[in-house]
Amino acid sequence: MEHLSTKLQWALLIGSSLILGFLLQYFHVPAALLLGPMIVGVTMGLMGSSLRINKRLFILCQAVLGCMIGQSLSSSVIDILLIDWPVVLAVLLMTLAASGLSGFLLVRYSELPGATGAWGSSPGGASAMVAMAGDYGADVRLVAFMQYLRVLFVATAAAVVARIGLGDTAQNATAMAWFPALDMRFVITLGVMLLGAFLGQRFRIPSGALLIPALLGATLQSSGTVMLQLPEWLLAGAYALIGWTVGLRFTRPIFRLALRTLPQMLASIFGLMLLCGGMAWVLTKLLPIDLMTAYLATSPGGLDTVAIIAAGSRVDMSFVMAMQTLRLFAILMTGPALARFISRFAHS
Repeated sequence: MEHLSTKLQWALLIGSSLILGFLLQYFHVPAALLLGPMIVGVTMGLMGSSLRINKRLFILCQAVLGCMIGQSLSSSVIDILLIDWPVVLAVLLMTLAASGLSGFLLVRYSELPGATGAWGSSPGGASAMVAMAGDYGADVRLVAFMQYLRVLFVATAAAVVARIGLGDTAQNATAMAWFPALDMRFVITLGVMLLGAFLGQRFRIPSGALLIPALLGATLQSSGTVMLQLPEWLLAGAYALIGWTVGLRFTRPIFRLALRTLPQMLASIFGLMLLCGGMAWVLTKLLPIDLMTAYLATSPGGLDTVAIIAAGSRVDMSFVMAMQTLRLFAILMTGPALARFISRFAHS
């Protein structure tokens, strides 16, 4: 693969992603336009592809997803979270505890340094975890590999669960209007994206390029000021670029570096997924939500990938995003202390 020209690699990446993405969409697989490019990116990355997605493009794609999330957020979800705050808080604390236990066991029974295992096993925004890990002495390469490996498994599992649980109603591909007539709403949406991406980077807010447009968009929509307009072609492009960003990180050098601890990594990922799945089942017994909504709300994937899967499934996206955002902020606040604790005690 590395012997092919850059142009040929791009042609292969784009062509293969289009074929696989639309094939998965034809079979009504949720997040097909994310999973297809992601799978192609993983394959090409392990085959030695030299392609990389520009960081600025990735940030803009996060801003697109932020506006998509803003479209679905409503003030009613705040009422739900406040009314049922004991349950929400319990699930949040249990998720943090499961994350800490997963990281502790991973470091105890592998050769990973404590900080690397702690940040690599933290369930939040994958890009935010990778960005913060280097500041606390972790090996950023291994943290990125662990985070995006979990994103890959979580995204695939969530799409399969949605397909099995919801059948052909999981995603209605025929209802998509790919090229709608654009108006002033689209211009305002672009402004929200660019402003949110700029502010997120300017003030170095973890996942700020996603969270700020989501908050701005939700404010504009809930106040009745303007309705955001996101055409399908723009969303599909953002999905593909995020899928490629995740997939192309799986390079052979990093894979060889992680190979010695790969069994422990996989055990940690699957254990965390099972624990979060169990909490989702408990959540359905305590709150008036369906299993798929609860599963995505507690899913230990990245905020952006969970948003894409939720958008392609008939779930309560407001609740999913509220829970995921709360967990992200909690991880950002507790992550450094948890990393120090694991580094100090896990190897003793």
